[in-house]
Amino acid sequence: MFNYPNKKSNFIQKTKYSNRGMELEEDINFANKYYLNNDIAVIHKKPIPIQIVEVNYPNRSSAMITKAFYKTPSTTDYNGLWNGKYIDFEAKETNSATSFSLNNIHEHQIEHMQKILNHGGITFIIVRFKKIDKTFILPFKKFIFFYNRAQNGGRKSIKLSEFEETAFELSFNYKIRLDYITIIKNNESEFLIWKLCLNI
Repeated sequence: MFNYPNKKSNFIQKTKYSNRGMELEEDINFANKYYLNNDIAVIHKKPIPIQIVEVNYPNRSSAMITKAFYKTPSTTDYNGLWNGKYIDFEAKETNSATSFSLNNIHEHQIEHMQKILNHGGITFIIVRFKKIDKTFILPFKKFIFFYNRAQNGGRKSIKLSEFEETAFELSFNYKIRLDYITIIKNNESEFLIWKLCLNI
């Protein structure tokens, strides 16, 4: 089981849901729509498990949640099916040009991805370095090395150079934008494993 040190409050305040400009999310959603329309995969963004208490409508085209609570801790951002295999992954952006902080991935998410992997699913993290416009897909079986390193007192982040060495860079594709399914298809063994031991 995981402990939750420094657990943050489950209270959400003044979260605006219009014009958020989530570029990575938009690119992934675009790719997922292409996969669905071309019968390649069925992958969707998971809904956020929140209980809305109060909503304001500044105008007809936007809504602002002024009070809400998380029902349960969220797991990962996306899940679905490809080629008979379950896919589950998290997507993150970082403003750093040199590293990705492991604080961006929470322990309950790691536990969730570990379980997916143990049951033969495909799970990974997509990370975009916004300042240098580089996007990587990091299989969970590789991510866990960096997590265990941090748990043992080592570096608390993954350097850009380590992404370049261990992850797969996603180049922009005009037709699909981020074609992560082709990366998985061509490197499937890098994403599948039956057992990993977490150092928790």
